[in-house]
Amino acid sequence: MYACLCKYLRPCLFLLVPALLAVACSRIDLAYRNLDVLVPWTLNDYLNMNRQQKTWLNQRLKQHLAWHCRTQLPGYLTWIDEVRQMVASGQVTEQQLQVRTQQAKQAIAKVADQITPSAAQLLRAMDDEQVREMRQAFTEDIRERQAKFVKTPLARQIQARAERMEKRLTPWLGELSPQQQVRIMTWSQGLGEQNRQSIANRANWQAHFSEAMEQRQSASFEPRLEQLLKNRESLWTPEYRQVNQRAEREARRLLVDIMAQSSEQQRQHLEQKLSQVRKDFSQLKCMQG
Repeated sequence: MYACLCKYLRPCLFLLVPALLAVACSRIDLAYRNLDVLVPWTLNDYLNMNRQQKTWLNQRLKQHLAWHCRTQLPGYLTWIDEVRQMVASGQVTEQQLQVRTQQAKQAIAKVADQITPSAAQLLRAMDDEQVREMRQAFTEDIRERQAKFVKTPLARQIQARAERMEKRLTPWLGELSPQQQVRIMTWSQGLGEQNRQSIANRANWQAHFSEAMEQRQSASFEPRLEQLLKNRESLWTPEYRQVNQRAEREARRLLVDIMAQSSEQQRQHLEQKLSQVRKDFSQLKCMQG
């Protein structure tokens, strides 16, 4: 359930860190084998790689996955145990959620540190045509998001946001009560038109990335790439920084209230889901050695 709030707390940074972000809709082992779509550089969305580049990337990802399993996954098991204890003891508070979120951010930062040199090597090998296609993909991405999330009437944006949250929460808690559904709608209404600032900030990041790619053969490229992948907050627009802080706060409050309103059956369901997630991780082949 916690992973479903990542979109509102910070993309790809809330809870169960890279692989577990896909748990709600995918098996753990499948998600882990496809860590390349979960790390902070979703290249496949924007870059049209040739066969040689794809082969190189697949080989490098195997190395990163081996590192990740050997050095990072054991800590995830401890983290899941802490989350389970938080739920079992009824200590789902804003303070506890902040602690868990900070731990997840630190875990993501370690992944970014590990993959940045590989990302830099791959991106330096991109030719001018591939970079041009990437910029076009960025432009289309923003156009589609504006059409879907900004240019629709505000009332529809609010309704759709509430529906998405209900859809994410249900697998973890089971059927939501009318009271919980009302709380989700109140949360969605409170966020207002934040989609506009979020997409503008996304476009700003893409512009910085495009500028960096124009200098991909320079000595300053890798440090700039590290900032783009690891220290994204340093590039946030002032408007989005304010919106994001508020969104994080409201997401924590929503989760606290949803858990306070939860039934015994829902809490048991959640604990069972978390236990299954831990089991799935511990049974990954890479953990058996």
